[in-house]
Amino acid sequence: MTGYTLYGAEVSYFTGKARAYLRWRGVEFDEQIATQAVYRDIILPKVGWPVIPVMQMPDGEIVQDTAEIIAHVEAAEHRQPPVEPATPVQRFVAQLLQLYADEWLVIPAMHYRWTYNEDWAYSEFGALSAPQLSRPEQYEVGKKNGQRFKGALPVLGVHESTIPGIEISYEAFLDDFSRHLGAHPFLLGARPCLADFAFIGPLYAHLYRDPTSGQLMKRIAPRVADWVERTHAGEHGTGDLVADDAIPETLWPILKRQMREQFPALEETVALFAGWAETAKPGDRLPRAVGQINVDIQGFTGPAAARTFPLWRLQAVLDAYEALDEAAKARADALLDEIGGAPLKEFRLPARLARTDYQLVMA
Repeated sequence: MTGYTLYGAEVSYFTGKARAYLRWRGVEFDEQIATQAVYRDIILPKVGWPVIPVMQMPDGEIVQDTAEIIAHVEAAEHRQPPVEPATPVQRFVAQLLQLYADEWLVIPAMHYRWTYNEDWAYSEFGALSAPQLSRPEQYEVGKKNGQRFKGALPVLGVHESTIPGIEISYEAFLDDFSRHLGAHPFLLGARPCLADFAFIGPLYAHLYRDPTSGQLMKRIAPRVADWVERTHAGEHGTGDLVADDAIPETLWPILKRQMREQFPALEETVALFAGWAETAKPGDRLPRAVGQINVDIQGFTGPAAARTFPLWRLQAVLDAYEALDEAAKARADALLDEIGGAPLKEFRLPARLARTDYQLVMA
């Protein structure tokens, strides 16, 4: 099929994820910058709220959310290899890493952008939204638009009290990822998969492309910068995923970090969501947050919103785990024991979620 249109921006976290996937998939697509006119004429009338990326399918259908964009293109194109690993444990881990990239690496991505690259970001937002204006006028437009993104820092748990931990953790992550890339060119082997495209979200648009964080990555983790360039360009790789449904041991430090940092925050969020869900009905829209939790990153703690969208990504992880047959579940359980993820074996959401009209709702 042809005729895909991606509405997004270079500065956008999730546009990078969708773009890298589309390039790798080899489909013909047109990327259009999400200007004020695009928001006014296409995104707001169709989706109902300001968000990018948004994909228009060849039949005119509008798809929002990168996981759904990828799933729609996969279903339409029927190309090989599939973006999701074909084997069960690797598919489970790819979903786990997507949860980490989409909903936890956003913390360092947003911190580095708005702590170290604020003025640059305002200029980028202004040039995106109002290309017809002068640079000073663009800056003012970008500052107005960018304030709401900067305002998300405390929502995510970025405070003076947590910033030291965020930076220690992120630099350790870069070191862990660099070691992995010394053994494998991509996350699960010799070609990209869903997990790689999820990682591109934070690692390209914010942490590679923004000046200060980009300089940091290139200086202390040149292998990661090289992986960003290759993956964002749509490189296919020269082989397949690791044989026998195995998970490289070089990924274990990243997965251990996820279990140590992200999973406790998810547990707190699920407990608050359970209270909200007691009186909710099927079809009810979830609020963006259901209260407040504490995040602990490298021993540095602070408050954050109990955001509900991570539960949607978590549900995909749990579904992948539940789909494992007995032999695959035994292998997955052994991995979870190794990475400190044993509680995930018994973890359940108190209610199922669905997406209706681009909104998260009770199923």
